[in-house]
Amino acid sequence: MNSKIKFAIVGCGSIGKRHIAVLDAEPEAEIIAICDLDEKKCIELSQLYNRIPYYTSFDKMLAEIKADVINVVTPHALHAEMTIKALNNKFNVLVEKPMALTISDCEAMNKAANANNMKLWVVKQNRHNVPVKLAKDTIDKGMLGKIFMVKCDILWNRYQGYYDESPWRGKKKEEGGALYTQASHFIDLLVWWCGDVVNVKANMETQNHSIETEDSGNAIVKFSSGVMGSINWTTCVYNKNFEGSITIIGEHGTIKIGGQYLNKIEFWDVRGYPLQEGIEFTDKPNAYGKYQGTSSNHDKVIKTIIDTIKNNIVTTGAVEGFEGMRCIDAIEKMYKAAK
Repeated sequence: MNSKIKFAIVGCGSIGKRHIAVLDAEPEAEIIAICDLDEKKCIELSQLYNRIPYYTSFDKMLAEIKADVINVVTPHALHAEMTIKALNNKFNVLVEKPMALTISDCEAMNKAANANNMKLWVVKQNRHNVPVKLAKDTIDKGMLGKIFMVKCDILWNRYQGYYDESPWRGKKKEEGGALYTQASHFIDLLVWWCGDVVNVKANMETQNHSIETEDSGNAIVKFSSGVMGSINWTTCVYNKNFEGSITIIGEHGTIKIGGQYLNKIEFWDVRGYPLQEGIEFTDKPNAYGKYQGTSSNHDKVIKTIIDTIKNNIVTTGAVEGFEGMRCIDAIEKMYKAAK
């Protein structure tokens, strides 16, 4: 297959703009439509990107377009419904994190993908980060020996306006909570490395914002591999983000990955696995001409999807629905434990 892979995006908020920018910069991709209830957003993006056709009705878009992939980049609570609708209309789907807000929704999404013989992928761009891939390599090769413990800290700032300016952030039914929004990529990596969460003790509170969801929490978890874990998260840090990090304590090594977006190795001491000189460890902030944004590997996610479709194979880095739901299972267990 030499032709461009055709994408349509539903959701034109901040992450939707990133998807559009990444696809616009990808030579093997073509954006054939965008969709959002807010026509003003659609018009602005359509004019910025060569007058892409736009829709304010998702149903109308699905009925009229011929696309290879629908990117679902809407508020969290809409992910399941829109993904299932697109799959039932015989489109492959790439859904943003979190995949959904419940395991039952994730299962329904996977069931729809299977029933329609379509592909369902979940955006997990941090799996492409250089430090993350190096850590995964050491684990897969057994270089760390027995892993005893992992520690994850997500210590960020979100001012009240971040919640107030959104119709869905900070609301339980619409957003779910900070674990879904701020912590899900971190939890995905922990599960990827250490196995499913099998036991949890958790505390959560709303300490410093007028919102329905928690803004602080800590959880002690046990993974199926036997690894012990602790996760601390907050959006109450003064003034600006302080830290987002994962530390792995193993029999033969210690690794700490930090930086603003898990894109920096802060400590590395692994027996028989010294860091090579000259590796560029810090992923570059994305700048796709018309879009300036934070550090991202969305371009690598898109490339894996294109490779998977073109070559009709499962490509490493293309996270399918059954893998993506493991993170939601872990988060759901943490919220249940806190109750």
